[in-house]
Amino acid sequence: MSAPVPQYPFRDPARPLDERVDDLLARLTRDERIALLHQYQPPVPRLGVAGFRTGTEALHGVAWHGPATVFPQAIGLATTWSPDLVRAVGSAVGDEVRVFHRKDPAGVGLNVWAPVVNPLRDPRWGRNEEGYAEDPWLTGVIATAYGHGLAGDDPTYLKTAPTLKHFLAYNNETDRCTTSSNLPPRVLHDYELPAFRAPIEAGAATGVMPSYNLVNGRPAHLTPLINDVLRTWTRDELLVVSDAYAPGNLFGLQHHLPDGPSAYAAALRAGVDSFTQDGTDTAPTVDRLTTALDRGLITVADIDAAVRRSLTIRFRLGEFDEVDPYRGLEPELVNGPVHRRLAHDAARRSIVLLEHDGEVLPLTTSTRVAVVGPLAGTLSEDWYAGTLPYQVTAKDGIAERLEHVEYCEGVDRITLRVAGSSSYLTVGEDAVLRTSTTAGEFDLFDWGGEALALRSVRNGQHLSVTDDGELVADQPGPNGWEVKQTFGLVRTSAGLLIRHLHTDQYLEVGATGTVGLGLEGTAFEVDVVVDGAAAAAELAAGAEVAIVVVGNHPLVNGRETEDRESLDLPAAQDRLIRQVHAANPRTVLVLSSSYPFAIGWAQEHLPAILWSAHGGQEYGRALADVLLGDHDPSGRLTQTWYHSAADLPGLLDYDIIATDATYLYYRGTPLYPFGHGLSYTTFAYGDLRLSEPSDGQVRVTFTVTNTGDRPGTELAQLYTRQQNSRVKQPLRQLRGFRRVSLQPGESADLELTLATADLGFWDVTRNRHCVEAARHTLMIGRSSADIRLTTTLDVEGEHIPPRTLDRLPATTFDDYCAVTLTAAPGEPGDAVVSLESQAWLAFDDVLVPTATLHARAANPTLHSASIELRLDDPHHGDLLGTLEIPPTDTLVPIPITLTARPGTHTLYAVFSAPNVILERLQRASPGS
Repeated sequence: MSAPVPQYPFRDPARPLDERVDDLLARLTRDERIALLHQYQPPVPRLGVAGFRTGTEALHGVAWHGPATVFPQAIGLATTWSPDLVRAVGSAVGDEVRVFHRKDPAGVGLNVWAPVVNPLRDPRWGRNEEGYAEDPWLTGVIATAYGHGLAGDDPTYLKTAPTLKHFLAYNNETDRCTTSSNLPPRVLHDYELPAFRAPIEAGAATGVMPSYNLVNGRPAHLTPLINDVLRTWTRDELLVVSDAYAPGNLFGLQHHLPDGPSAYAAALRAGVDSFTQDGTDTAPTVDRLTTALDRGLITVADIDAAVRRSLTIRFRLGEFDEVDPYRGLEPELVNGPVHRRLAHDAARRSIVLLEHDGEVLPLTTSTRVAVVGPLAGTLSEDWYAGTLPYQVTAKDGIAERLEHVEYCEGVDRITLRVAGSSSYLTVGEDAVLRTSTTAGEFDLFDWGGEALALRSVRNGQHLSVTDDGELVADQPGPNGWEVKQTFGLVRTSAGLLIRHLHTDQYLEVGATGTVGLGLEGTAFEVDVVVDGAAAAAELAAGAEVAIVVVGNHPLVNGRETEDRESLDLPAAQDRLIRQVHAANPRTVLVLSSSYPFAIGWAQEHLPAILWSAHGGQEYGRALADVLLGDHDPSGRLTQTWYHSAADLPGLLDYDIIATDATYLYYRGTPLYPFGHGLSYTTFAYGDLRLSEPSDGQVRVTFTVTNTGDRPGTELAQLYTRQQNSRVKQPLRQLRGFRRVSLQPGESADLELTLATADLGFWDVTRNRHCVEAARHTLMIGRSSADIRLTTTLDVEGEHIPPRTLDRLPATTFDDYCAVTLTAAPGEPGDAVVSLESQAWLAFDDVLVPTATLHARAANPTLHSASIELRLDDPHHGDLLGTLEIPPTDTLVPIPITLTARPGTHTLYAVFSAPNVILERLQRASPGS
């Protein structure tokens, strides 16, 4: 028997938390402390300290550990606009994490990597389903609710330790480890940071994960914002964990630092406390940090600060105490009746009624329906979903409730014949793909982005490629981190080549009839045995109502590592919808997807359209509730739906202000606006009233009346717009919302509180938040575009004074052309770099003094370059002077003398060449 562990002071729950952490930290050796900086913290047996790991995925259920309750995707949870519901879901997920942890403490940690709070700036982002909203305030509200649920309500102990992902400005999978997100100060402070700030300030997050990308030319894992901003929002310790394998990128893909020790040292100094690298192998991390310590790149104090943060979270989770408020959680609660009911409620409240002519929906139980489409009879798991314990598909849920239901998958059934021969692809009893004179049949699934999947009719399994390169039909569908079940068809003069998308190789038939992969490929001819759209249309023609269920597969054409290029529906799905509608005009489109689609034709022609994110295990029953009118559609969009990708700026352009992006700045007419969602009844708004401002707040009161003949649920939304400002302001901005359920003819008075301090923005001229003296339009409505009531509010604020040139950071520009932001060479701050000759920066309202200035600039090229300072026009304005910048990799002071000009001006800095860096202009001190 092992000797009992002494009862050290750190195990005494009566002592203050800081004292307990200090005691344990002091008892650890240097090597033990360094080892605790890896994701898999090893045990310290001599102190009775167990192992600990970060990183249980819990985005909308417990992922990767077997069957668990699967709730709607994160975007679907947000679409409920119900913080109370989202908090309940977070609490249920936290409970299940605790149960899994008790069964496998080493494999299921209590540090959970959720929620994702990146605002959904662009719907083409591959991880769109992981976020909540394109609005940062709403994202913060939902994230705070989910985080509180995960953390639990105990005043002392955390249920789990929520970790926010992914800091910062992360909305592209394309080259995600090497691209840099451009964040001017206003975009940083008014759009990106608020979503993180809300849950941290509210105590709903105990940690943060930096993102893979660079921000303004600096890896996000090295941003000074971690220590200088994030950690100022809370008095609690904030545990910062790296993303998986991101530390290696610092000296690998990103080439930002020369080697592992310097990279790990830089990350530790920047505030990263836990390194997720090399799987369970702690040795490389320990070696790099030990070397960094020996080389003087970090200190013992740096190590202790990181270990302290980690230990604090472990204490708050109750690891070192006998008392466990979550010990009573029974294993049976995982996918138990309570959680199933919650999953059902969340799924039905997430469904959005996009279109409704009042004629087709709601259905009755006696309605004869045809349910068709590739998503009608299946549910799919995304990368961060748990294993579905059961599936209630759309077909199942509708069939449970309606008396007459017929079903057709609506996909083409084909054969694949070697061109110019009588030899066909077929699947043998061993599931291996080979050729035969007997044609094998395959169901062809179109998932968009030229990605197709082939399901063998013989065994019902999808064609895949093994690690050994063998083609077999043995998978239930696309799955896994490396999806090996998708193919593309390449048309040639000889026939069609079948390209395996994962390996970028082609199906090749050998001399003996074996089928493998190769670089040349064998040409095939496709024969359609069953036209899926025609079969669905034929079935629909005999029904009273046709229900077409389409959407995306969450692991194909838009997922982690893969952005979309287009917003279009897959071509085969679009054809299915059109042919079914032609056969039966009473066609209802049901979209289940991780992101918005461009469905302009459907919007124009179909009588009813519903959308939801992938809804989890209870999706089918939830859908039936809405289709039958048992539940009034109450979901609302948290993201703008556009007519096409042509309405969007470049995927890699993060400056939403300059590019008129998101509902905040978009000047076009969207397909469906932010906040949109219909009801089976109608509502009227009236009697808008504002209270007198008191303690910086205004009460906004109005009346909502159900003017229809059915009970319904309305979501009233409050938006504001600042009418006059020194800067470009949002066209509309969400400030609050209120849900109300009303019987026919019933009215309710609703009240929302507006804090005038929230009406401010980041003032780049003084580097702080500012509320201007201005008039604001207040708008109440059903969405950001369906405004029913308006009034104005005069806000007493400040007038932003003209700028001086005492210190003018280059990043505080008001406008720009052909520049981007970059890391200031050798410094923690940012600078501006030109992308082409005649690029320029504009600084409005500048008082130009008689003075000698120093411009801090760099020119990492082989030739001299210059920056002209001009007034009021970048090309023809008065020339104040020219900065001549010699070739240099470092920032150097360049002097220039200005002569005062009366009044305020727009000052332009015009670059003569690309790759010139300007960090700031500053009045020279005496004697300099």
